[in-house]
Amino acid sequence: MIAREDTPGNKRLVAYVVGAGGEAPDPGKLRAHIGRSLPDYMVPSAFVVLERLPLTPNGKLDRGALPAPELSARTVWRAPRSPQEEMLCALFAELLGLERVGIDDNFFELGGHSLLAMRLISRVRSGLDVELPIRALFEAPNRRGLGPAS
Repeated sequence: MIAREDTPGNKRLVAYVVGAGGEAPDPGKLRAHIGRSLPDYMVPSAFVVLERLPLTPNGKLDRGALPAPELSARTVWRAPRSPQEEMLCALFAELLGLERVGIDDNFFELGGHSLLAMRLISRVRSGLDVELPIRALFEAPNRRGLGPAS
């Protein structure tokens, strides 16, 4: 696991995994397994499955050869149902550098971390005039978990 900064000023935890015996591990199962012992914000935002880890000629991990993760929202996308949800989803997408985010998408699974969470809380406060405690985002990291649609 490493912290990658593919976008300036935005580091994300990325786990690079190699399957045992040629089997590709399931990133969803890995996320669930790690999530049982760590809070959401400490679980890597992406799991990249590799056939083998890239090594330097000296046999050390070649960090520069590790591929960037492909972060995207869920394949089943549920659209916002109100102007407030639309604005909140737009804030998620903007801060995470994604084209769009649906109401079921998890802020931390898409690359969010504690610093981005603080920025999100600040933008929610100024854009929606809503006081949202940071704890609420960590406990319910998607739009649906942050309260009823307005």
